[in-house]
Amino acid sequence: MPERSGLPQLEGGAVVTVGTFDGVHRGHRDILRRLHERADAAGLPALVVTFRPHPLEVIHPDEAPLLLTPGNEQLRALVDSGPLLVVAVPFTPALAKLSAEQFVELVLVRRYHVRALVAGYDHGLGRGRAGDVDVLANLGDRLHFDVDVVSPTLDEAGEPISSSAIRAAVLAGRLEVAEADLGQPYFFDGTVVPGQQRGRDLGYPTLNVALASPRKLLPPDGVYAVRIRSSRGSFGGMMNLGGRPTFGEAERTLEVNVFEAAGDWYGQLVSVAFVRRLRDTMRFSGAEALVAQLARDADEARVALTQA
Repeated sequence: MPERSGLPQLEGGAVVTVGTFDGVHRGHRDILRRLHERADAAGLPALVVTFRPHPLEVIHPDEAPLLLTPGNEQLRALVDSGPLLVVAVPFTPALAKLSAEQFVELVLVRRYHVRALVAGYDHGLGRGRAGDVDVLANLGDRLHFDVDVVSPTLDEAGEPISSSAIRAAVLAGRLEVAEADLGQPYFFDGTVVPGQQRGRDLGYPTLNVALASPRKLLPPDGVYAVRIRSSRGSFGGMMNLGGRPTFGEAERTLEVNVFEAAGDWYGQLVSVAFVRRLRDTMRFSGAEALVAQLARDADEARVALTQA
């Protein structure tokens, strides 16, 4: 395993945190806040070490979850916390076999010159996640770096916020719970691609969005009020997530009707945030009944956007 990071900023040492950081939720943000505080106080760079792919995709592929923030979604959320360096370490079978002591010595000390390690209260590092905060504290004493443990951040029910709990909320369609724990609305990134133009024919043209990552976790099918961010600006809208049962089409798609916007969006990168679930996807007797419902959906979505 190479001992140099390729980052000259780290030669004099770094304040480091390690984790998958899926969702970059409020608990993660408290860890990042502590990371910045320790880095600023020490006059050292702040470094986040994360992994690609998610470790479970290598260790237990059948148990690997779909992700709240795959790929660049996670990186964008991390750097939103403030200026820092992010390293996405390739998670390989060889890396998975390293003990906590080996990972700390070979990766954190030799490669990234850790001077202080910021860790969540439930952190587990190395083979079998055996490197808990007590193990890390002992390693820090021996290898000459500080270990700063961050207490859990609690949700409204008094339970520690976790990525797994937020994933369960998204899957259940409880987006208000996910938003509260994330500290922001749940969103996805994607690219506008050509569609069948059914929405245009109905008077409600849509952007057909292809997800940036197939590993993205989505809530249940339905119609949602959404907010769209793009290079053109920020817009409100409504989105159908799912098939088109009125037309006998079961393929799951993401179709966004953008309010107060027009023009050619093909190839545009967009970020779509869920604001409120409006209704289930349903089959209508024909195009006329569908159009009437779309008008009601648009009115309800506009109200939801003003209340968000």
